[in-house]
Order: sequence, then C-alpha cells, then structure tokens
Amino acid sequence: MSLFRSRLFRLLAVVMAVTFASYSMVSLLPGDVVTAVLGERATEADRVAARHDLHLDDPLPVRYGRWVAEAVTGDLGTSYRTHQPVSEAIGQRIWVTLELVFLSQLLALALAIPMAIFAALRPGSWIDRVMSGLQLGMLAVPGYLVAIVLMTVFAVKLGWFDTTGFVHFTDSPFGNIKSLLLPSVALGFEQVALYARVLRTDLVNTFNQDFIWYARARGLRTRRIVTHHALRPSSIGLVTLTGVSVGRMIGGTVLVESIFALPGLGRYTIDAINNRDFLALQGAVVVLTLGFVLVNFVVDILHGVIDPRIRAEERL
Repeated sequence: MSLFRSRLFRLLAVVMAVTFASYSMVSLLPGDVVTAVLGERATEADRVAARHDLHLDDPLPVRYGRWVAEAVTGDLGTSYRTHQPVSEAIGQRIWVTLELVFLSQLLALALAIPMAIFAALRPGSWIDRVMSGLQLGMLAVPGYLVAIVLMTVFAVKLGWFDTTGFVHFTDSPFGNIKSLLLPSVALGFEQVALYARVLRTDLVNTFNQDFIWYARARGLRTRRIVTHHALRPSSIGLVTLTGVSVGRMIGGTVLVESIFALPGLGRYTIDAINNRDFLALQGAVVVLTLGFVLVNFVVDILHGVIDPRIRAEERL
C-alpha cells in the first residue's frame, strides 16, 4: 500500500507540473484572447473591460491557481468562440479518440505478436530476415503518408470506405468500426513494427533460458511453451512500450483525426488553435497530457502484476 501511495504521489506531482507547463505555454501562444472574443474592431475601453472580466490582467500563477481550483470540480471554462463549456465539448469528443486509440492498439498487437513469435522461433532464418526487413520499411513510412495512401486507395479508388465522417456505435456498430478502420490502421501502422521487434528480441532471450529447455525436455508442444511459459516473462518490454505508445497515439490522433475528419479530441485541438480559443486549447492539452501520464502509471502497476520478481525487488 505504501508503494501505491508513493506512485500516486509521484503521479499527482507530475500532473501538477504538466498542467502548469501546458497552461504557461498556451498563455504564451501568439494572438490576443480579447481580439478573438471581441473582434478586430473593438474599442480600447471594451478591450480593457474584457481583459478584466476574463482575469487576463492577473499574474500567471494567480490565473493558474484559479483554473486548477475550477478544474478539480470539472469546470474547464467556457469556449470563447462557441460559448460551450469546455468540459462538455471534450466529453462529447473524447470517446471518439479513445475508441480510435483502442482499435489501433488492438490491430497493432494482433499483427505484431504473431510476427514476433514466428520470427523468434526461427532466429536468423529467412522468415526472421523477411520480418525484420518488413518492419524496417514500416518504421520508415510516416503516419500521415500511410493515412493519405489508405484514403486514396481504399476510399477514393476502390470506394470501400467513406473518405471522411464518423458513425457512432449506438447508431450502427458495423458502421462505427468501418468509419474507424482506416484511421486506426494509419495510427497503429508504425506500432506494429515497434512491438514486433521488441517482443521478438525478448522472446529469443527467453527461449534460451533453462526453464524453457526443461519444458522442451518434458515434451511440451511449442505452442504450449510459447503461450504458457515464454510469452508472459517476455512481455514486460512490450507492456512498457505499449504504454508509451498509447501516450504517443493520443497525441498522434491530432493529425489522423484532421485527415479523416473525425470529431475527436485531436481535431478539437486543431480547431481551438486555428480559432485562438485558448481555454478550449488548454482543456484539450491538459486532457491529452493527463491521458499520457495515467497510461504510464497503469503500466508501472502492471509490471508488478506480470513479473512477481519486480514486486519482490520493490519491497527490498
């Protein structure tokens, strides 16, 4: 329990540091909030009154403290442009982003794990070399190019998918998955290669351990050795990388959602930047960064669940 409290304390410290850094950087962005609210033709008296009403004439630490006090109650402010509460707008869009990240991770792991197992069972073989070359090629292709190629081929040329748009799961489960399939592939394309390479290396090392040789001497089938003995101790690096990648994917949705016109948190962030809607941008940035921090906190906990040796070392 004390270890959990220590991790929770570190999490809160990181959250405070991240929120203050993001709040400060958003405040330093070019552009005037008052101009975005009142327009270019506002008088100087109106500008002074607006700055006072919005508390923009207060020092940065005071404004941040006021924002934190409101944020802990779920109030992230109100958009200057749409006059919609930021927390409400984020709540409407975050599920699209979470669904996109979840599906992309599912696809990436579903492809990477078999690739890693096949390569690790035959290290140095032609299968291993082909897999390695394919993964290097996947790492060399930027995500935005993958998104454009997928849209051009499968949406424009073949017409199998719509070029843009989103279908909610409650309206049509099949339509929902169909609208997210191409964006998920584009978002998770690079992760397939990363996951496969890390897991393949760890599996090769595990296959050379004494307990694996003992399992083979007992006559256990290769499939059982992989699933019951080798995969779990080899997955620590994969779990760590998955946690980091989820954080990167949450940030990467900004580009993918813009290309495929998905109404998620990433596109909301881009719209806030273009409209100089600083409160909306601040709320979106904080939620994105909090997602990254929380995912890594969960991964830290999962390490001890996967490998009991880590829990034993932490007690020392």
